[in-house]
Formats: sequence, C-alpha cells, structure tokens
Amino acid sequence: MIIAKIDVTKIDKAHMFKGNKGTYLDLVLMENRQGPDQYGNDGMVVQGVSKESRNAGVKGPILGNYRVHNAHQAPAQASQPAPTKSKILPVEDDVPF
Repeated sequence: MIIAKIDVTKIDKAHMFKGNKGTYLDLVLMENRQGPDQYGNDGMVVQGVSKESRNAGVKGPILGNYRVHNAHQAPAQASQPAPTKSKILPVEDDVPF
C-alpha cells in the first residue's frame, strides 16, 4: 500500500487535461535516492507534465510525499527452515491475456 499526501494548492492547472470521463492530473512518484528521509517518507509526489513540456525543460511542481506501507507482509520468522525442494508447475499455453 502506498500512502501519498499532496498540497492541492500547488497543482498547476495548466498541466491538467480533459479526458472522455473527466479532467485528469498525472502524478509521478519519485523514490528518494538515499532511502527514507528523516520523516519516514520514501519519495516525493510530482505533478506530471506533457512530453512537449518536458522536452522544453518544464518540470512539474513537487506536490508532496509518499510512504510505502507493507500492511499485508507477514512478520519474518527465523525459526522456519528454508524449503529444500520446490515443485515446478507446467506452463499452460492457453492463457487468456
């Protein structure tokens, strides 16, 4: 699970775009290069801009930060032995996608 907090007052409306079902905003999650920061944030949330704007040197504003929470990860158990054998299942050719 990823939890992001953004400051909506920093959104540049010029980089929002109309779609078939509404008005959209692209968000880009950029991981911190040196791991979590002093507040436990794993990265920052930046507003995405069009390819043309990026090529012209325009950068989207930093809107906030995000954290990765592993809510479904089971705690590690050191007392469990590592599996010795694994069963390889055959690959099926009729995958529907």
